[in-house]
Amino acid sequence: MKLSDFQFELPADLIARYPEKRRSESRLLCLDQGEGIAHRRFYQLVELLQPGDLLVFNDTKVIPARIFGQKTTGGQVEILVERILDETRLLAQVRVSKPPKIGDELLFPEHIRLRVIGKQDQFYELSYEAGDRTILAVVEHIGHIPLPPYMQREPDETDKVRYQTVYAKFKGSVAAPTAGLHFDEALLQTLKEKQIDMAYLTLHIGAGTFMPVRVPNLLEHKMHAEYLDVSSFLCEKIKATKARGKRVVAVGTTSLRALESASQSGEIKPYQGETNIFIYPGYQFRTADALITNLHLPGSTLLMLVSAFAGHKKVMHAYRAAVANRYRFYSYGDAMWMVRA
Repeated sequence: MKLSDFQFELPADLIARYPEKRRSESRLLCLDQGEGIAHRRFYQLVELLQPGDLLVFNDTKVIPARIFGQKTTGGQVEILVERILDETRLLAQVRVSKPPKIGDELLFPEHIRLRVIGKQDQFYELSYEAGDRTILAVVEHIGHIPLPPYMQREPDETDKVRYQTVYAKFKGSVAAPTAGLHFDEALLQTLKEKQIDMAYLTLHIGAGTFMPVRVPNLLEHKMHAEYLDVSSFLCEKIKATKARGKRVVAVGTTSLRALESASQSGEIKPYQGETNIFIYPGYQFRTADALITNLHLPGSTLLMLVSAFAGHKKVMHAYRAAVANRYRFYSYGDAMWMVRA
């Protein structure tokens, strides 16, 4: 397939710049296994699930990954962290008028200095050499919430809570797993009371998730790598769910990518490490039976992934319906429910 197969007209005013007042009040566009489309509210998800179904959440936690500073020559610098590598190093996009060189120091508030020690494709490797704290602690101290660029606004105090899932646990993402933003404590409790099972994996989302596909031929696109952790406990839960004839439901494209990355042998196995899996129509899914996801960018790898999952024709038809019915798009937007084609 070509990049042009995943384009659609999206009015700018449908891009959500702020979240709904209540998380679970977002709209939910539901696709059945035929051509039908239903319009619900997210809290009605409970009606689509059966006792014994397993929801798989991504429990990554967003870090304040946007940092402003300057070069030693006085030029302005903006850092967008891609990934924390270890206690002293990180990988980041560096936005500056003139690219830095290996060995250069970048200056930040409160006398913090980061040194450029390497370059990987479009990302720079930076180190914090003072030794008085970890580089993650430095980022948390001076960083800002990395709202996606398409929101076209600066973060405010409410974003500190709303651009984070209520179950976020492990720090490392620079973007929220947005399908999970619709779950609040009340909805999670309702799901538990209906005996919907729940389990977690971790995939730390990198800034590369916002990078557009720039090549007409999809096979030439290079995916960014992201760190994930699928535990043996989750694998056993998934196997038990399948054995009971119940469904595994991925909450978000990040959960789906992690599950598929851990299933490349043909069955789900524990996995800890990086993945750069690229899923587009023609891919044969191995683990998830249903997917909860937000509405994605035209021409994005995420739109390609959901098209592979539910069927390209059906998904593009649903997206046109979403536009016609004025659904809200992207991170703070509405959600979709779909079953595997």
